[in-house]
Amino acid sequence: MTEHSTVRILADNSTARRIVGEMTRRRFFSLVGVVGGTALMTACAPGGGPGGKPAPAATGGELESKLSIYSWGDYDSPDVLAAFTKDLGPKLTVDSFGSNEELIAKLIAAKGTGGYDIIVPTGPYIPQMVENDLLLKLNKDLIPNLEHMDPAFLGRDWDKNNDYSICKAWGTTGFVYDKTKITRELKTWNDFLDCAQNEASGATSVLDDPAEITGMYYWANGIDWNTTDQAEIDACEDFIVNKLAPHIAAFDSYPGSGAIPQSSHALIEVWNGDARQGMNNSDDPDKWQWVLGSPETELWMDNWAISASAPHPEAAHAFINFVLTPENQLANVDYIGYHTGAKDIEEKAREAGLERLELVFFTPEQLATMRDKAVNDAQARTVEIYNKAKAAAGA
Repeated sequence: MTEHSTVRILADNSTARRIVGEMTRRRFFSLVGVVGGTALMTACAPGGGPGGKPAPAATGGELESKLSIYSWGDYDSPDVLAAFTKDLGPKLTVDSFGSNEELIAKLIAAKGTGGYDIIVPTGPYIPQMVENDLLLKLNKDLIPNLEHMDPAFLGRDWDKNNDYSICKAWGTTGFVYDKTKITRELKTWNDFLDCAQNEASGATSVLDDPAEITGMYYWANGIDWNTTDQAEIDACEDFIVNKLAPHIAAFDSYPGSGAIPQSSHALIEVWNGDARQGMNNSDDPDKWQWVLGSPETELWMDNWAISASAPHPEAAHAFINFVLTPENQLANVDYIGYHTGAKDIEEKAREAGLERLELVFFTPEQLATMRDKAVNDAQARTVEIYNKAKAAAGA
């Protein structure tokens, strides 16, 4: 990408400061209301690791025999994962979550029992995860391959010195539709929402994520999706729960590994890389039309991080360093379909002849329509709307 377009995809400093500063400790707790208050306060109490034990640390010693990863679904090349175990030894266990709220709740619930090693939170959630002792400070001496990252994707305001996180991938949200079942052209979120209530009723899939469920309504109607205006939020709830939800057939964060190649739905909200993966796995990829959400949509950046209670911190650092090599970065771009923030990765992808790169790399004009998500006072209400929508859809 050009220097200009690279900078455009990330929040400017004032926006980033607003994003990371708006969620108080109280609001953070509201993300994980499913966890009992006492357990939450105990898990988040300062003072080292679980039970008052010293926090884990990595010093470059012998790697542990195991490594657990808790990430977004199907988010790493299987070849890269297999090569890590073959080359360095630790056996991998990989579990997946569908939203940052789910990640945070699981971390808090598991903190006293060891939990996971590698985790992959989205940028705006990181400062409060640090404040609540959920992340381990990285030993960057053990991650020399950080030198292969494009500086434009480092030093974000949610972690200015990359003390706790390193860019894994960034992307956006749009949708795909089956042109053999939906014969009109769909171009915008309004088209998506209208089609879902009409010819795609009962054949529509949306992402299983609170922000994505409400985001569609805000983007379609020209409303800031970080709004805290109660009237706007009420209108969003009325539409999503009472008008849209009865037509939704599935809440699925990973249609690329199932719904798209299996053609189980006709209209699918999807992240760009997962759309590409699904089309690559489809027997008839040409029947699927990708649409970048319009007139606005989201921008997100997921990050490598290590849990504060990681039982295998040496292996965790070794894994992050391993995936940051240029060859592994390219392999992951090809598999997951997302920009990984590596130096010259777009040029290398084109030289390698990777397919459907229009779903991976975006023009400055497209990037200008993408908006960062803030974690703010509306967060608990967003989760509430999501839960009501799933109930109304019978999910």
